[in-house]
Amino acid sequence: MPKSHDPNENRKKLPKIVNDPVHGFIEIPRGLILDVIDTPVLQRLRRIKQMGQGYMVYPGAVHTRFNHALGAMHLMRQALDVLRRKKVEISKKEYKAALIAILMHDVGHGPFSHALESVIIPGLHHEHMSLALMRYLNEQFEGKLDLAIDIFTGKYERSFLHQLVSGQLDMDRMDYLIRDSFFTGVAEGVVGIDRIIKTLNVHGDQLVCEDKGIYSLEKFIVARRLMYWQVYLHKTAVAAEHMLVNTLRRARELFDAGEQIYLPENLGFFFENEIDPGNLSEEVLLRYMQLDDNDVDFAIKQWQRSDDPILADLAHRLMNRRLLKIRLQKDPFQPDYIQQLRKKLVKRLEITPEEAEYYVFSGQLKNQAYTENSEEPILVWFKAGYLMDLSEATDMPSIHALAAPVIKHYLCAPSEVME
Repeated sequence: MPKSHDPNENRKKLPKIVNDPVHGFIEIPRGLILDVIDTPVLQRLRRIKQMGQGYMVYPGAVHTRFNHALGAMHLMRQALDVLRRKKVEISKKEYKAALIAILMHDVGHGPFSHALESVIIPGLHHEHMSLALMRYLNEQFEGKLDLAIDIFTGKYERSFLHQLVSGQLDMDRMDYLIRDSFFTGVAEGVVGIDRIIKTLNVHGDQLVCEDKGIYSLEKFIVARRLMYWQVYLHKTAVAAEHMLVNTLRRARELFDAGEQIYLPENLGFFFENEIDPGNLSEEVLLRYMQLDDNDVDFAIKQWQRSDDPILADLAHRLMNRRLLKIRLQKDPFQPDYIQQLRKKLVKRLEITPEEAEYYVFSGQLKNQAYTENSEEPILVWFKAGYLMDLSEATDMPSIHALAAPVIKHYLCAPSEVME
């Protein structure tokens, strides 16, 4: 008699399907990749907002780093498939490792993404933490992530794989541009990524884009510039982010001075211990894996009732979106003017000049959509057989102009003292 068919057997071999609002159905291969996704290291990203304080400006921007990681992996898969169809040899091992590398590229982000890196662990950069967590997971998986780590760090001999993970035309940027555009409703971030991916190729082990994709590349660079000014460096989001940083700074200052303040256990660990960002112990990594937006949010809610009036006020302002006013201008703000605002605040709130610095401060914002003549430029491959940097290949003079960094200076202060 013929063997009876067991539907469950086939189901175990099929990829897992996730319905993504940006890309539609995303296929996740079962086995090592799905096992990595199911670890606490990756699952933690569900509790880290992709855009930090961006939701203070765009209420829909509450999507997470986990969404982004899956989306970037999906685009990586598309790119690798395109390259394979163009006879670029990519082994099964390289294919899987590249997917894992892009999947884990952001695992080192702390609460509210970039904002609190240097506050929680002074001197820490999220990419260093990402690498430390990848190595930690590699031990759990008995070395199966070796190649993924080499691709992530750029140590693997095939450079184009690293460029797909971290470069000026990587799958990270491709996904966050259209994802953040979708969740903010800012149409300027809509880019023809399908067209760009389908024109990718490899020349001399370098990732290149065929000349038929040049107009989509131009739109990609322009979109980056517009999204940075309109979304990532939106002045209100900048004010909210700095208020969040200053609130944590005030809490740490009070803690270091021996004051009693409320601290969730996971956040408290990083206040209580001096941590070397260049030598992260297993205990630090395990604690970091437990730390997310929820810890910081709950702490700020509690700090509204702090005995310290500065911490209580900063926390109350954040919880109720009573943000500092912010001004942008081309030239730096004059120190005398900043001091004048601080003096007004000292008198108005009866605080010290040092405490006024939590409310009145200045800095600069930098926007550079493209870096030309860099070690890893966007290269356009013409049918005639030659390569050109995108800024030289395009007939849009604006692309060359966008390669120049644009700097704006900001000043934050409470509305009651800002003239």
